[in-house]
Amino acid sequence: MAERTQAPYARIAAELRGRIERGELRPGDRVPSTRAITQRWGVAMATASKALATLGQEGLVRAVPGVGTLVAARPATSQGRRPATAASEDDSAQRGRIVRAAVAIADAEGLTALTMRRLAAELGVSAMSLYRHVSTKEQLVALMADATFGEHALPERPPPHWRERLELSAALQWRLYRAHPWLAGAMNLSRPLLIPNGIRHIDWALAALAGLGLDDDTRMHAAVTLFGYVRGHAVDLEPESAAARTSGVSGQEWMRAQETRLAALVNGGAFPAFAEARADSALTPESLLQYGLTALLDGLALRITTPPN
Repeated sequence: MAERTQAPYARIAAELRGRIERGELRPGDRVPSTRAITQRWGVAMATASKALATLGQEGLVRAVPGVGTLVAARPATSQGRRPATAASEDDSAQRGRIVRAAVAIADAEGLTALTMRRLAAELGVSAMSLYRHVSTKEQLVALMADATFGEHALPERPPPHWRERLELSAALQWRLYRAHPWLAGAMNLSRPLLIPNGIRHIDWALAALAGLGLDDDTRMHAAVTLFGYVRGHAVDLEPESAAARTSGVSGQEWMRAQETRLAALVNGGAFPAFAEARADSALTPESLLQYGLTALLDGLALRITTPPN
């Protein structure tokens, strides 16, 4: 009986598999596209797609939108390569280095300035090599947000009163947003980043409100509302930071420059209540934050039916 002929897609997959196993194609390297396969092996597009799909099912490659099909990171074998634990530790260290460099770029120039190409240039590597450690920019931003939220840990021993606990969490979040103006814009309560260090603040608030006669739904809404309030207040920080960078004029300097125009608007009598209150009011980002936080917590206190011990 004649030997069964190997299907074209399987033959192509086997050749690419061999190149990967021999190290000719390393994790993060781009494998031939479906179009390149059709031209090199003279097969139909469907056959080329099936060959890549076979490698994907084996975990040898992964598709990266906008980039192509890359060799996937995988545990090292025993054939002269590093142990899996050593490779894992090295990957973790490299990812940490990438995240720190990305945070530094975003802090200095805003999140829009952060691209994989720019990050690679900062690190002195090829842009393609970054995909060995982060699959997309979205994943990179999530890692950045998690790292920044981990910079100021909530204390192991919380303050005794529920209100003090929530005030402390809000203050730490505001400090992070101040240090990283891009961070608030990266967060989204409709499609939240599922980052451990961010969820820790929600968990802290839920624990602070336990045993006060509030049902679980009320506690969850209160915890997320507090998180969203601080984040929403901080969303203006990145546009302000960008405006200050490009113009060289700080927010306070800009407001002082508008004083004549503002006076012309209100001194004509068209806005009497505004003109009266303005004379005795001094607004700052911090004063607005604190006023709203106090009002939010005062309202929450009215819902508590079981006084704290």
